[in-house]
Amino acid sequence: MQERAAELLPVEYFHVVFTIPEQLGFLALQNKRVIYGLLFRAASQTLLEIAADKKHLGAVIGFLAVLHTWGQALQHHPHIHCVIPGGGLSADRSRWVSCREGFFLPVKVLSRLFRGKFVAYLKDANQEGRLVFHGRLEYLAESDQFARFLREVSKTEWVVYAKRPFGGPEQVLKYLARYTHRVAISNQRLVALANRQVTFKWKDYADGNTVKEMILSVKEFTRRFLLHILPRGFVRIRHYGFLANRCRRELLECCRKLLHQGTNQASLQNAPNDTENQCDTDHQSQLCPVCGQGRMIIVERFEPQGLFGYSLVCSPDSS
Repeated sequence: MQERAAELLPVEYFHVVFTIPEQLGFLALQNKRVIYGLLFRAASQTLLEIAADKKHLGAVIGFLAVLHTWGQALQHHPHIHCVIPGGGLSADRSRWVSCREGFFLPVKVLSRLFRGKFVAYLKDANQEGRLVFHGRLEYLAESDQFARFLREVSKTEWVVYAKRPFGGPEQVLKYLARYTHRVAISNQRLVALANRQVTFKWKDYADGNTVKEMILSVKEFTRRFLLHILPRGFVRIRHYGFLANRCRRELLECCRKLLHQGTNQASLQNAPNDTENQCDTDHQSQLCPVCGQGRMIIVERFEPQGLFGYSLVCSPDSS
């Protein structure tokens, strides 16, 4: 969490979720490493491509993507959660490009491109012999049947949706702390184990997010839980764009510098001309206590009993 806190920017954050149709979920169970890898690839390439398009944002974005494979009832439901700062770097890295307040990218455009990319990647994977078919999916080993299968899944609308934007970096940290490293079911949702049956809580989204209790046999509960074990060594949290591991430090520094410059310019433009004494007082109260010259700026907030609060640093444009 400390590492993630150091990467947060003072901008609005968005939460976008990519999921695949149920038919592909069955195929994924027999080809977890391949299908989950394609899910990451298609989702990330879709976001990067649409964001770079000048008709939408026209910027290089950065984001964190997390794979979840479960629904509330522990059924197999592969999907990718993406946490994305609301803006990005211009192609020449000379300015920060902000998105519209409360809106990141059009989900229908994202959905169509995501579907096209995933289907194309899946077709390539099959042609390269990287997929296996067992049981009721054996018929897909025939090329014409697989082609028909791809046409069928391409006819439906794929679900890509944007959740309500995070209120700020503090909410992002809370989300990451709670959800990034979770397993299919938490201990808090387990209610009882009796008569070789497991009772657990689940949220019924189709019934207004009502919390209900489900009772399964130990065998069925174990079967559902084991669906979500990932292949050995599979990375389920990945970073892209200006948050990619190979360039994160350099580009985050660039982002902060450009955002700081933009904040200073906006402050100068909005500063009143007839309150000289008040400006002098504000300036004195923000002076760095070490060098006595640099102006202090807020880079982070902390709650009294949590990870968050005010963290002040000396402005980099001063000595």
